[in-house]
Amino acid sequence: MTVRRGGVALAGLGAALLLMVMGAALRPLLWPEPTPAPKVLSATEIAFVQDMTEHHQQALLLVQRLDPGADPMVVRLAQQIADTQRGEIGMMLGWLRLAGATTTDPAPMAWMHAAAPSAHHGASAAVAPDTMPGMATQADLDGLAHATGRDAAIRFLNLMQRHHYGGIAMAQAADHLLTTGVVKQAARDMITTQSRETGLLGLLLDKETGPLGR
Repeated sequence: MTVRRGGVALAGLGAALLLMVMGAALRPLLWPEPTPAPKVLSATEIAFVQDMTEHHQQALLLVQRLDPGADPMVVRLAQQIADTQRGEIGMMLGWLRLAGATTTDPAPMAWMHAAAPSAHHGASAAVAPDTMPGMATQADLDGLAHATGRDAAIRFLNLMQRHHYGGIAMAQAADHLLTTGVVKQAARDMITTQSRETGLLGLLLDKETGPLGR
């Protein structure tokens, strides 16, 4: 009975991942309107976009360092995350070009610490002002690059889940600080997307670390 339940759970997880991938693939066809570029970016919008671009770029590094021989479900979700964040990076870099702003923030995360603590639910209250929440260390990246198989999958899932929690905290802070505009809407979209992905990362982590993953 336990094995049967496990098989049903895995089938459900696989279906969820498939629907997620299909939804991302069909979205440009169903909603072809591109996100309009803001005419003017505020200092907070520029800083958020700069920092979130850097945060997204590390997510791509995590995916690049994942062993392609790891669990196919994990690899599939990793590629979906990379596709989503790559598209958002392109959007944000376009906004910075139109604003005549640099791609890097000269005062990293200063904008976020101007937000009220409730904006990010304490997620970054203990970090230094220039520290992005959820970022992996170089040792984390090196460990992932050298890991294989199930070990690689578990490392990746833990690191990406933590990374997403940090990204959600940043997006929540931007949503709190901004009153309107496409950057605020982009932050809200990131909260929705990364929250959904975090749930899938957790399910896969349970699978890899539970009895069925051993």
